[in-house]
Amino acid sequence: QVQLVESGGGLVQPGGSLTLSCAISGSISSIDGMGWYRQTPGKQRDLVARISNGGSTNYADSVKGRFTISRDNAKNTVYLQMNSLKPEDTAVYYCNMNRRYGLPAYWGQGTQVTVSS
Repeated sequence: QVQLVESGGGLVQPGGSLTLSCAISGSISSIDGMGWYRQTPGKQRDLVARISNGGSTNYADSVKGRFTISRDNAKNTVYLQMNSLKPEDTAVYYCNMNRRYGLPAYWGQGTQVTVSS
């Protein structure tokens, strides 16, 4: 049973920073990259950042230059460093593990990020 457990969310003032962590546990196979998504009430879950198995990254236009996705393979953890946070970054952030061969993806339970003064 694979589990993705996010942590690091919270309340931060505009312009502040947070680092989200996604700890991965369980028997892992057929991974096709890891990502962070976010969702606000009544809206779809949108991609924020992805990192491929080879380490290449891509970002939503709204976070380019402010957010950085990274991973520590030794710790089985994926991170999302968020700088210069804006109120519109407020959302529940979800960790995602994509898988190959049509296998279902794994998702974490989500962590709330609130950017407000």
